[in-house]
Amino acid sequence: MAKVQYWGTGRRKEAVARVRLVPGEGNIIINNRSFEDFFPNQTSRLIVQQPLVLSAMQGRFDVICRVNGGGVSGQAGAIQLGIARALLKANPDIKAMLRRSGFLTRDPRMKERKKYGLHKARKAPQYSKR
Repeated sequence: MAKVQYWGTGRRKEAVARVRLVPGEGNIIINNRSFEDFFPNQTSRLIVQQPLVLSAMQGRFDVICRVNGGGVSGQAGAIQLGIARALLKANPDIKAMLRRSGFLTRDPRMKERKKYGLHKARKAPQYSKR
C-alpha cells in the first residue's frame, strides 16, 4: 500500500524548497543530509521547526526536503513556508493558527536590481566637489 504523503513548495528570496511530509518519528532530511548537518546555525534550525512546533506535529511526520538557490537564511525561510503549506494539506483545521503566526505568507522582499551609473542598487561612486 502506498504511504500517505503531503507536498508543499516554499520560496524565499532566491531559494526554492520542495517539502514532503511522510508519517514518521520527526526526522528532518534536507538535500539527503541530516538537519543538524545542513543547518549548523541554531537560528536557522528554529526557523525551520516553527510550523511543526506550533501545530504540535513535531514527532508525527518525517520531513524530506530538496532546497536550492539563495543563502542559508533564504533556504530556511523557504523550507518553513513549504512545511507550513504541507501541514495545511495534512490538516486544514490549523489554517487559522498558521495564518495568524505568519507562516503561510510568502515574504515578497527580493534583491533590488543594479542601476547603471551606480556600483550596486543604490551605492553611488564617490563624489568629489573639488
